[in-house]
Amino acid sequence: MRAVDLIQKKKLGQKHTREEIYSLVEGYTKGEIEDYQMSAWLMAVCFQGLDKEETAYLTEAFVDSGEILDFSSISNFVADKHSTGGVGDKVTIVLIPLLASLGVTCAKLSGRGLGYTGGTVDKLESIPNFKCEMSKDDFMKQIKEINAAISSQSPNLTPADGKIYALRDVTATVDNKSLICASVVSKKIASGANSIVLDVKFGSGAFIKTKEEAQELAKLMIETGALLNRKISAIITSMEQPLGKNIGNSLEIIESIEFLKGNYSQDLYDVILEIVAKTLISGGFCKTKDEVKEKMDESIKSKKALEMLRKIISYQGGNPDVVDNYSLFKQAKNKYEIKAQNQGFISDLDALEIAHACKLLGAGRDKKSDSIDFSAGCILSKKISDKVQEGETVLTLYYNDVKEEKLKEAIEHTKNSFKLSNNEVTPPVLIYEG
Repeated sequence: MRAVDLIQKKKLGQKHTREEIYSLVEGYTKGEIEDYQMSAWLMAVCFQGLDKEETAYLTEAFVDSGEILDFSSISNFVADKHSTGGVGDKVTIVLIPLLASLGVTCAKLSGRGLGYTGGTVDKLESIPNFKCEMSKDDFMKQIKEINAAISSQSPNLTPADGKIYALRDVTATVDNKSLICASVVSKKIASGANSIVLDVKFGSGAFIKTKEEAQELAKLMIETGALLNRKISAIITSMEQPLGKNIGNSLEIIESIEFLKGNYSQDLYDVILEIVAKTLISGGFCKTKDEVKEKMDESIKSKKALEMLRKIISYQGGNPDVVDNYSLFKQAKNKYEIKAQNQGFISDLDALEIAHACKLLGAGRDKKSDSIDFSAGCILSKKISDKVQEGETVLTLYYNDVKEEKLKEAIEHTKNSFKLSNNEVTPPVLIYEG
């Protein structure tokens, strides 16, 4: 079938068959369909949409374009999670050792960041000598031996999605919900998990801006999983302010280690508890959220989860001594404290403004080839609803050799990131749907 006919069909808002979508994806992956034709079809999708069956067909075509990992010889319950991304989102780094310490097999494939701060791979690679690039055999071997591994995404998984995503990125076709769903869910299915929890974020620090949009996307991904015989659940969380207190690669690793030592911010704890609960109840490990909380707290108190993180670091070539000695991380030479000009209560803490500042200091990248300063970032001293005195530090920037104009811009962004109120402020709701 001709690509032009499929473009015309979707332009008119008509429904594709499974064979038509497979033909389009296979033809483009093989180079038989041109970039400009796929671009036209993607734009038609953005205007006319895909229904849930078409979205499932596209997801399935992405999965079938490459390798599918099979962990059935290791475990009949393999867990994974995916976050749609946000500022200070270090959930994976805490979650995987925690779940593994509770007996859950965790096969986590993560990516690098292309935006304001690093992705999970960048954060982990701030640990001296830590290796995220693992062969399939090494990935499987580690999971079999210690129940967990965190690896960078294999190019052999969903190559069609990789090729099409690169095109979406430069044709303003990234933000369609069906295309997002197919991209995310296909990678999760191909990576071998049979229990997947999605953390769908919305707000100023996320690419989805409203709760309603996040709910629509979560529903579509759950339905797509069901059509493809995968159990997917979702939580919807606010990213109006950063998650936790540390933003930046090594700074987020340090906060993750502190969490597993029992020193955590409540918002990060609440998100992780929600994901752990969905995973353990789904797998039949626990019956209630209260039971999950008891097991999770015991794993933290007994240091089982911390020791699992130490084991993951060691297995993947990193220096496990960072767990006890943070000076082994690259250290920022400079810091700049942002102070409150008046007393009051923090009424707003704009995650996007803080993310802009961290990127200017070197914590993020514009292009995949850009290098990252692992030590750059910021630490929040206050969050929404906290009381501050005049002259009290709200957040601290950490940086190295940054051009003066970039530093000034970063300072301006952080000054604009928070607002004060004379009246007490109610803490914001974090988890809207679980």
